[in-house]
Amino acid sequence: MAEMNMAKAINKALFEAMERDERVVVLGEDVGKDEGVFRITEGLHAKFGDRRVIDTPLAESGIVGTAIGMAIYGLRPVAEIQFSGFDYYNYHQLESHAARFRNRTRGRITVPMVMRAPYGGGIRALEHHSESREAIYAHTPGLKVVIPSSPRNARALLHSAIQDPDPVIYYEPKAVYRAFKEEVPDQLETLPIGQAQVVKKGSDITLISYGASLRPTLEAAELLEEEDNCHAEVIDLLSIVPMDSETILESVSKTGRAVVVHEGPRTCGVGSEIIARINEDALLYLEAPVRRVTGYDVPIPYFSKERFFLPDTDKILEAARETLAF
Repeated sequence: MAEMNMAKAINKALFEAMERDERVVVLGEDVGKDEGVFRITEGLHAKFGDRRVIDTPLAESGIVGTAIGMAIYGLRPVAEIQFSGFDYYNYHQLESHAARFRNRTRGRITVPMVMRAPYGGGIRALEHHSESREAIYAHTPGLKVVIPSSPRNARALLHSAIQDPDPVIYYEPKAVYRAFKEEVPDQLETLPIGQAQVVKKGSDITLISYGASLRPTLEAAELLEEEDNCHAEVIDLLSIVPMDSETILESVSKTGRAVVVHEGPRTCGVGSEIIARINEDALLYLEAPVRRVTGYDVPIPYFSKERFFLPDTDKILEAARETLAF
């Protein structure tokens, strides 16, 4: 069992998938000879050649449109969008075609493709490079949306996404790409899409997060235990669509309190949906209103001000303590 960071784990998953199934192809800007901006596709072109690792023009709509056609005709394309801030240009292909073909053809045609994209802040990037817009895809019927938080679940979720019969949006928190290493099993591993993980057991409050925000959420949980003698349960959502309501509701029914953390904007964000489900099915178990720690309803700022936008341990601690004191 080797230790690796998330970037290497995703690269490993792509190698494994392409070795196991000749239908798997990778396409996108600079994914071939240049091996990707973040080197996620490192070594793939040398191993599999330009018929399976395809450098495309700078045309996001063309990349995804081509992947849709490939999927319909029997391939398993993995389309990379260089930064998630540019995937608006391919949204109409996903919304109008990829997400609708199963329904449009009454199940005769499906679109087994993956759209990979690095997303989120934390690396001091330029404009259109740090957005967190997963809620847009979550609001699009017919798409699945998964977001890993660690090297091991990144590799497992990518395998599941590639094997899925429907289009999957696979958002990679680039702040985590090389932030830490984790042991990743040698044997192939998958995770069910639509199943969250309880990564820390607790009884006093439920903290729900995903992607890069999971790390400060776990740090806040540890500080609550050390400083407040409060035992927080931490849920890693992993899958935005389908969402694992059962795990969330079971935890909140036990603890009676909850805080939801994500770096996407607050209005109509994933946290809003989580709170709605809690209110619908676990309201009578609540001892306090559910709090949100999120990004603000403004474009993510540049450089030095970026850290004020993103959820951090202090913000999560404050929200948790206010919820506990209610």
